[in-house]
Amino acid sequence: MTQVASPAPVLTRAVSFLGRWGAVVRAARESRPLTSLSGDQLAMGLSGLCLVHCLATTVFFASIASVGGVFLDNHLFHEIGLIIAIGFALITLISGVLSHGYMMPFAVGSFGLGMMAGALSRPHDGSEVLATMIGVAVVALGHDLNRRARH
Repeated sequence: MTQVASPAPVLTRAVSFLGRWGAVVRAARESRPLTSLSGDQLAMGLSGLCLVHCLATTVFFASIASVGGVFLDNHLFHEIGLIIAIGFALITLISGVLSHGYMMPFAVGSFGLGMMAGALSRPHDGSEVLATMIGVAVVALGHDLNRRARH
């Protein structure tokens, strides 16, 4: 007599996959358009992109030692990025202080910007990447505190 495997494991996996796909579809339906995001949320997104840039550049140059960093390792690129970060911070964090009256988000964000600026003066030995990433995380925390204080 031949034993036939039960279709339950395959069916369970299919239902599990559809359940996860349904969660993705629900999240997409409930998402807001980019124009309805606050300045703090956009700034946190840019902070995330900065972290991705720092990590990807470090991994890229560590894995391919013969490639020189002409564009991504250029100081001007990072100085312009810092100027953009300072601009977002001035607009969102100061408007947050004027809106809700709490100075803590502004102080935390400013401290993170100072860490990012200080990281530009560090030698390119890996410590500048760590200092920049910590500064970016602190700036993102300041924007998150600001966003929470507004609600």
